[in-house]
Amino acid sequence: MTRTTEAPGPRAAVVNGLIPYVPLGLLASLGAILAYYWKSACRFGGAWNSGIDQYTNFCYTDIYPLWFARGLNEGKIPYIQGDVEYPVGIGGIMELVRRLSFGDAVRFYDLTVIIMGACLVVGVLCMAALAGPTRKWDALWYALAPAVILSAYINWDLAAGALALGGLLAWARDRHYLAGALLALAVATKFYPLMFLGALFLLTVRTAKWAPFLKMLGAAVGVWLLANGPIMLASFDGWKRFYTFSSERGVDWGGLWFFFQKYQWGVLADGEHLNLMAMIAVGVLLLGIAILTLAAPTRPRLMQICFLALAAFMVTNKVWSPQYVLWLMPFAVLARPKWPSLAVWQVTEVWYFFAIWLYFVGMDPNHSAQGIGDGPYFLAVWARALAVIALMVLVVLDILMPDRDVVRVAGIDDQAGGVFDGAPDRFVLFRRATTTEAS
Repeated sequence: MTRTTEAPGPRAAVVNGLIPYVPLGLLASLGAILAYYWKSACRFGGAWNSGIDQYTNFCYTDIYPLWFARGLNEGKIPYIQGDVEYPVGIGGIMELVRRLSFGDAVRFYDLTVIIMGACLVVGVLCMAALAGPTRKWDALWYALAPAVILSAYINWDLAAGALALGGLLAWARDRHYLAGALLALAVATKFYPLMFLGALFLLTVRTAKWAPFLKMLGAAVGVWLLANGPIMLASFDGWKRFYTFSSERGVDWGGLWFFFQKYQWGVLADGEHLNLMAMIAVGVLLLGIAILTLAAPTRPRLMQICFLALAAFMVTNKVWSPQYVLWLMPFAVLARPKWPSLAVWQVTEVWYFFAIWLYFVGMDPNHSAQGIGDGPYFLAVWARALAVIALMVLVVLDILMPDRDVVRVAGIDDQAGGVFDGAPDRFVLFRRATTTEAS
């Protein structure tokens, strides 16, 4: 007698599909906890109340001081009653946590950390799903990399990361309206996920998959307006603060423009035309990425273009804060999951993390002996920038020579690409004529 085995039902199939991700979720939770305890000197020792100690203990965070600086301790509502230099997604989180904190700054920090820690877990799981079942463990870079643990709770960046990765996972699963909604919320939280819409557009041009893209874009525009509209109507001046602050902001910590101005590198040190020069620089890089996307012999993977666009935005930005590593980490790994180059980059990120706080210490006349000066600081700035540029070059080489791409094995084309996966080319720049076409 032959026993027949019934196929698992839908609920069992979902459970079986989720089980492999449980260890990753637990390890991401461990990373979130380690990041919290890294800031023990501030959270439990009060170093953030004593000026220089928050730098010598490397536990600085924006979250705690902004409770006071933005009037949240006085019950001020972001944008409407107090200035906030962030998009409405972060302002919304600040307001929600303010209401739950009942006037306590430390509780405000703790609750924010709980939300950001949950965002880290969600981001890691989405990244693992984008990597696919054979490479899901690549997401451990996002869960436990030293630079992630050191920088996790400096600001609210992990929220945008979870939304952006969720949006791209929705795209990969052909949930185009959901993808647009999540990407719109990501852009409404931090500006950088806008680069991913550009990546989707370029691959749409190459494959002519316009219907999914337009569905995604329509949902994105609608949700972005829904998220921003109420604040725009209630206080337009408060809402536009982020955009005016970004355009008026001069050079700041971490950016290469800061080095150029510090050492007066000719026209690159021209503060009056800084915005124009930065826009030209990022525009040239993005144009190059567009040409690469449309002209490469083999269509690039979505994650490769997302990484290149985001890295271009960061390298040319006026400021490059240490927590920006949280932006790039998932996409660097998904674009090129080779540990030697990633490890070198991580060393430079950790190096910069310690250098920026020691630089602040060195600027204090009473503690200059404990810190560092311009030379060691800018060495760390350039090391990090060159490491990211080197990663960009390696990804470009992988695109031009797809046999180098470790993701494209066993017939895999673009497992995170959604409708782009396996799609034929419809538009390619500089397409070589075949023998048949030539005749």
